Amino acid sequence: MRQSAQPLPAPIRVREGLVRGAEAVPGVLRHLGIPYAAPPFGPNRFRAPQPPVPWDGVRDCTAHGPVAPQSAELPGAPSWSPGDEDVLTLNVWSPRGGSGLPVLVWLHGGAYTFGSSAQPDFDGTVLARAGLVVVTLNYRLGFEGFGHVPGGGAEFPANRGLLDQVAALRWVAANIAALGGDPGRVTVAGQSAGATSAVSLLLREEARGLFGRVIAHSPVGPCFSGELAEEVTRTVAAQAGVVPTADGLLGASPAALVAASDRVAAAWRQDAGIGRRRYDPVLYGPVADGTDLPADPLAAHAAARLAGVDLLVCHTTEESRLFDAVGSTAPVETEAELARFCADFGLPAALPAAYRDRMPGASVPDVHLALLGDRAFAEYSHRVADAHVRAGGRAYLSRFARRRTAADGTPLVRAWHCADVPFAFGNHHDPALEFLIGGPPLAGDDELSAALVRAWAEFAATGNPGWQPYEAGEGGPVRTWGAATADGPPREAWREVDFGPERP
Repeated sequence: MRQSAQPLPAPIRVREGLVRGAEAVPGVLRHLGIPYAAPPFGPNRFRAPQPPVPWDGVRDCTAHGPVAPQSAELPGAPSWSPGDEDVLTLNVWSPRGGSGLPVLVWLHGGAYTFGSSAQPDFDGTVLARAGLVVVTLNYRLGFEGFGHVPGGGAEFPANRGLLDQVAALRWVAANIAALGGDPGRVTVAGQSAGATSAVSLLLREEARGLFGRVIAHSPVGPCFSGELAEEVTRTVAAQAGVVPTADGLLGASPAALVAASDRVAAAWRQDAGIGRRRYDPVLYGPVADGTDLPADPLAAHAAARLAGVDLLVCHTTEESRLFDAVGSTAPVETEAELARFCADFGLPAALPAAYRDRMPGASVPDVHLALLGDRAFAEYSHRVADAHVRAGGRAYLSRFARRRTAADGTPLVRAWHCADVPFAFGNHHDPALEFLIGGPPLAGDDELSAALVRAWAEFAATGNPGWQPYEAGEGGPVRTWGAATADGPPREAWREVDFGPERP
């Protein structure tokens, strides 16, 4: 017998007009592709986000909006095509009939260069079934979102991607009650670039009052200095064949700047004389210029007034194994190359020795990848948590340590960057994510995912994910996911390493 189609839900009024979504699963509504700002092109290019244009009638919100300019083609997600302009949209999952529910706003990662809210990892259905209203969003990436525009000032501000995120939070404050959420209980969550974005928003005056909690999985540091952002602009402009001025850059299409950025990153990866950027050829990120973002974000975080603000931090225990697997970082295979790597990053000689003590018999590549991952993510995660506690906030720390091994114990997939996200969203059964988790889920993976979903939901609702708060410094309570226990970075050995903004 043929089943009748489910009736469409009734339209919902938001500030700009009526929207109609669909039922994701019984009991959960999904509204996709809602504009929270005007298209950031034409007269709006390189400018702060502008208000969305109201519409007449009922807007169909059953498909994701276009993604921001990028060259990436990610499994299960749409790619960008030149001419796609309405990229500042968001998506909302909400329990049908819910009211006054805690809200989780998700900022995707992707090295500030690629990714979107349409990735299968970020479907909010399971979290909505756990009692949250889930908002995911696109924001400007690459040069469009984070490139330095010389002499831009207020007209062409820095950190436009962060400004987009603030605009989305303002939209949430104005509209989320109509979709079942409580604008007074908003948690901003993100992973990698999205996690650092979320932490950066704590330092932005215009974001104050728009959220009260942060979930930061694998925050990546350090930020960019103004000098490095200026150098990147000069290099990208040269590759694009334009002069590094506002007019020159406006004369280059978004596609031209994406292609130029890709060429610069590829050249850095092959240049043994370029220093640390060879190992991590990321061209864009939040610019700590002392004006738009404090010149030392970690110090500013520690000095901020964050009493009453809750922070949940997580890092994976083998972050950089992903970059090695996909070939996005330069390999280090000999003792001489390891010494060069340490010199390029200004790491003290005692640091590799501390890792060898903890990893008896480890190969040079193993030591290098542990150092690389801990510098970018694990130690930085700890420093973010330390700064938050010193500022009077409450922090919780966790580590994701799930591995998948063969019968002989050989690792098939590591506890690497991004592996935690499908479990936290409850989307670990999606075939498009099998590379991240090492194939179809195993026995115990459903229980692991349920625990992570519950921790996020409880944190968003109450500020307590289910374990004791972190205490700044060495030691303190840490929740481990996917293993009985797991070590963090050797913090004493990292003590003298500077995590101030990256410089040329």
